[in-house]
Amino acid sequence: MSRFIEAKVSYDKWLENGLKKRVVEPYLVEALSFTEAEARITEEVAPSISGEFSVSAVKKSNIGELFFDDSGDRWYKVKAMFISIDVKSAVEKKKASYFLVQASDFKQALDNFNAGMKGTMADYEIAAISETVIMDVYLAKSETQNG
Repeated sequence: MSRFIEAKVSYDKWLENGLKKRVVEPYLVEALSFTEAEARITEEVAPSISGEFSVSAVKKSNIGELFFDDSGDRWYKVKAMFISIDVKSAVEKKKASYFLVQASDFKQALDNFNAGMKGTMADYEIAAISETVIMDVYLAKSETQNG
């Protein structure tokens, strides 16, 4: 079962003022393993980075689901608390789940998240929405894409 893995890419970037600066950019990759994520991010960023680069870190992400919006240029992390009632004790329990939402601004992120959750049967409340520094997201390739 694939999961989302955050991969950080380190490289020298030329700034607008003509100086070269070492930068580290995070990406989200859907992969089965850290090894697959590292290979995939290397394949994806190589055409867009001139010069040498390295994958400086890979770590498991707590993102459970993505909501895309091609008009958005940023990624927002949404923490939603799903509410359930323990049948035996009748106590309300909240469990956190994390989503990544593509949007242009905070309001659009909220709207896109609510649109993505439309029709969900579970009760939830939004605990937090924050802009991330994630540069891009790469989903797993299906068999038809590979062949």
